Amino acid sequence: MRGIRKQSGEDTGAELVEFALVLLPLLIVMFLILDISWIFFAKASLQFAAGAGVRYAITSNVMKNAQGQPMGQDASIKSIVQQNAMGFLAGQDGLNKITVNYYSPSAPSTVLTGAGSNSGGNIVQVAVQGVQVNPLGFVWTGGPTAISLSASSTDVMESSPGGTPPAR
Repeated sequence: MRGIRKQSGEDTGAELVEFALVLLPLLIVMFLILDISWIFFAKASLQFAAGAGVRYAITSNVMKNAQGQPMGQDASIKSIVQQNAMGFLAGQDGLNKITVNYYSPSAPSTVLTGAGSNSGGNIVQVAVQGVQVNPLGFVWTGGPTAISLSASSTDVMESSPGGTPPAR
């Protein structure tokens, strides 16, 4: 019969070398895809969390702590951001990476502070900065080094239900 060749023991070494030469680039590409996907997932999660914080902020709501006391608007916003961050902002270190700022529409470069800065018509910005995300694979040059991510979201505050904004 033509076309049928008897397998000899000499060919198995060549097949193993070919397999190794194909496997290494395949694994590198696969880990690169996983790493890039992980970074995109982390960035999207942080952006979603910042947006959720702004959506909560514009309603002038405040949460209550374990003792039933109002937490203040900034602490409530940070809590909402932390809850929606898929674990990237866990603990006190995560809370420290969240900032809430209020701006006047007439002077958007000046941060408002104190009572009334969260009044209706002012601009609220929720930002997350300095979140370190480690790559999953070995593809990055120099070993697995953390990548720093940030996200922010901004909107205009609605008027408070009672006309008086809550304590910050």
